[in-house]
Amino acid sequence: MEKKISIAGVLLLCVFYSLEFACADGIIIPDPTPEIPKPELAIKYHHVNVSIDNQYAETEIDQVFINPYSRDLEGSYIFPLPEGASIHDFSMFVDGEELKGEILEKEKARQIYEDIVRRLKDPALLEYIDRNTFKARVYPIPANGEKRIKLRYSEIIKCDSGICRYVYPLEVERFSSMPLESVVIVVRIKSREPIKSVYSPTHEISVDRISDYEVEVSYEEESVKPEKDFELYFTLSEEDFGLNLLTYKKGDEDGYFMLMLAPRVEIAQDEIIPKDIIFVLDTSGSMSGKKIERAKNALEFCIENLNEEDRFNVITFNTDVDKFSNEIMDVNSENRENALNFVKEIGAGGGTNINDALLEALKMLSRSDRASMIVFLTDGKPTVGTTNTEKILNNVKNANKNNARIFVFGVGYDVNTHLLDKISQQNSGVSEYITPDEDLEIKISNFFSKINNPILSDLELDFGQINVKNLYPTELPDLFKGSQIIVFGRYENSGDTAITLRGRVDGEEKSFSYDAEFPSISEENDFIPRLWATRRIGYLLEQIRLHGEEKEIVDEIIELSLRYGIITPYTSFLVDVDTEHGRPTRIEEARNLFDQILGATAFKAESGVGAVKGAKTTWELQRTETYQTAERVRVVELKTFYLRDGIWIDNEYSPKKETIKIKYDSETYWNLVRENPEIGKYLSLGRNVRFCIRDKCYEIGEEGIEHGEIEIPTTVPYSTTISPRPPRDNTALINTTIMVAMVIVVCAVILIWNRLR
Repeated sequence: MEKKISIAGVLLLCVFYSLEFACADGIIIPDPTPEIPKPELAIKYHHVNVSIDNQYAETEIDQVFINPYSRDLEGSYIFPLPEGASIHDFSMFVDGEELKGEILEKEKARQIYEDIVRRLKDPALLEYIDRNTFKARVYPIPANGEKRIKLRYSEIIKCDSGICRYVYPLEVERFSSMPLESVVIVVRIKSREPIKSVYSPTHEISVDRISDYEVEVSYEEESVKPEKDFELYFTLSEEDFGLNLLTYKKGDEDGYFMLMLAPRVEIAQDEIIPKDIIFVLDTSGSMSGKKIERAKNALEFCIENLNEEDRFNVITFNTDVDKFSNEIMDVNSENRENALNFVKEIGAGGGTNINDALLEALKMLSRSDRASMIVFLTDGKPTVGTTNTEKILNNVKNANKNNARIFVFGVGYDVNTHLLDKISQQNSGVSEYITPDEDLEIKISNFFSKINNPILSDLELDFGQINVKNLYPTELPDLFKGSQIIVFGRYENSGDTAITLRGRVDGEEKSFSYDAEFPSISEENDFIPRLWATRRIGYLLEQIRLHGEEKEIVDEIIELSLRYGIITPYTSFLVDVDTEHGRPTRIEEARNLFDQILGATAFKAESGVGAVKGAKTTWELQRTETYQTAERVRVVELKTFYLRDGIWIDNEYSPKKETIKIKYDSETYWNLVRENPEIGKYLSLGRNVRFCIRDKCYEIGEEGIEHGEIEIPTTVPYSTTISPRPPRDNTALINTTIMVAMVIVVCAVILIWNRLR
């Protein structure tokens, strides 16, 4: 009986071990030949299909490697596994035939990585030196030909407090000798619980919400060398409005948070808030030709897609103001047809009377008790009637009695961006600019599709006893069917709290409460500070553009940009700012360059190419959901490195800190790697790296200590929690369920076997 029990135990152990987290991507390291001492392969394409059913994820990878040489090659396929990971149902096929390989433990894998780094004289693979690794031999890789490799593996992804995270390490593809022709990742998610927010901090994704329980996510890019792993978050909630929180807090510094808010997908028509909407279209002479025709097509699309419970009107303006009807009209077949006929007859000519057109629209909405909107499109500056910017702003503000949202579209480069941005900001809307190379019709039609179905308006968030600050967006937009809102902010104190969401439905106030925790330590989600800083920089640039420059604002933009490696068209010079003479010199130099570049780009101008580009840039920064880095900037976990004079320099470096020099590829270098594998990610940047840990810095280069060992302070370990709430990990439940099932099966087999005996 002891033997039977031990067999069952082994079976259960195998099942449990196979359910650990796993994700990785592979590369081929070709063997050197006499003719080609350092052969390099390119990757033609990389396609990934992921199926997530509740928490069980299956990943299929399809890669094609290119051998550019005139002789066959062979090599090792290396598949780095995250620490503590194991593979479940792993299989690999080369040209359709299954290939055998082996999983190497850390020590053996480390030796392989060291050998490759020494041979290639390239430390890039040191990033993976502390991981278990799958290794397989690949032969032949045909001369001037291709080798297709397919992988398939499965894993149980973790979900904590309704937040699930899937990671695909796409970063490995940066080892390709050339940009990939195509990178495609498709993730299909099914869940027993309703899916709410779907979000990636690393890549711009498209989301197709098939139902409350099924979503398809896709990312696609051409001619690219990926440099970041693909991260995907999705949230689960039975509530009508899902609200989920991620946090980051280290040391005594104020914490950072990201709040995700999304409604149900399946919303009945009677749950859509009826709206009053007025379309205000510039028909001045400058709109003639293709512009007016495309604007009319977009307007027709909007009218045709209004909801039956809505009311609407159309106002046109040039020197004078004209309108489809003297009053706001119900949406019915007759009014819709008459409005479309009115639009067909619109022509262009005359001046630009912005003031009177907006006041006429607001007058019609002044008695409305519904959610009210104005969609305003112009391609010029005010030239007729009231033309003073401040007076127009005051007139519009005073006339907007019921807080109608004003959504502004500026077409071309001859618009007054300051006026249009302030109109939208003061009236709870947004402004968007359409340049001559963009399709006006598509832009407006896509925008209208997003705002056509409001379900909660006048949103407010109350964080209870938690003191929050610097929230972006600064004013919450309304929630629409199929939309989601991502809020970034800072928090000063920690603890449990209730977050209350308030809003209005058909004029009636609604409130929803959610338990949340803002922890005193939370170091897992290190992307949050960078995204908060990006939005903060966008907000500060907007203040300079609209209200003028202040030293404190400029200094904060520079500090945030340097710390987080956020390089905008207006801070690109920071890559070259001197780091050798300390912080005051660096800030002063950066401030002078900042002034020069703002002047050269006409960033603060009201109109013109520079003004429109500035408005578009700040708009994009304030709404960003993914972080980007520049060519000479690398983000490694919490650190930002800048490439200067061939050296990757940690932003925390200061000449006042003690700096220890170590010779690359020396005995001391490899002792450092073996004793401190966690710094492999820093060393993988190149042969010349300067990094800092606490109050000391270390410089890897052609000169320095060659023999002996150097002690490095222990870095602060990362938390493994992806959610601020106490762990309620469904993975454990799934694993337990599977183990119980296996126990039952094994016991049944034992009983049957005993009876047969």
